[in-house]
Amino acid sequence: MIRPTPTGAERSFPAEGLIVTKTDARGHITYANPLFIEMAGYPARVVLGAPHSLVRHPDMPRGLFRLAWQTLAAGDEFFAFVKNLCASGDHYWVFAHMTPSHDGQGRLVGYHSNRRFAPRGGVERAEALYASIRAAEVASSASQAAAEGASALGVVLERAGRTWSELMFDWVRS
Repeated sequence: MIRPTPTGAERSFPAEGLIVTKTDARGHITYANPLFIEMAGYPARVVLGAPHSLVRHPDMPRGLFRLAWQTLAAGDEFFAFVKNLCASGDHYWVFAHMTPSHDGQGRLVGYHSNRRFAPRGGVERAEALYASIRAAEVASSASQAAAEGASALGVVLERAGRTWSELMFDWVRS
């Protein structure tokens, strides 16, 4: 599938909206609610079975996703402001809550994500932080980009004296 070229145009996400997706353990979409289909702009037949990265906007830093996967692998939930890319090339911002899903024997079977309205103050902070993380990633080799981004993110958190989750909840209240 050819990735759309970002247009720079932002789509409004409904203040009371809720996106829900589920994936298998490899991150392929097994369920997407109607709002996800509508916002992403892809037909359900394209979305189901596709990697969730289908909607990953290139402005999202690799280091942030490294932190997300490390957090989920530890069995913990992960929160983040996320900029998603639509089939049209437009984008929309959400506040995402991701959790690992397990079967009755405790084995990982996939992931569940809910996305809600992202307050503008948090989006503005995320845009600035993500740009600085991407700058660290671009300055490194492609194979080291995620590690460099994660390192840059760690420095920001250390300076702020906050965990990632604390920072995200500060921003969601802004």
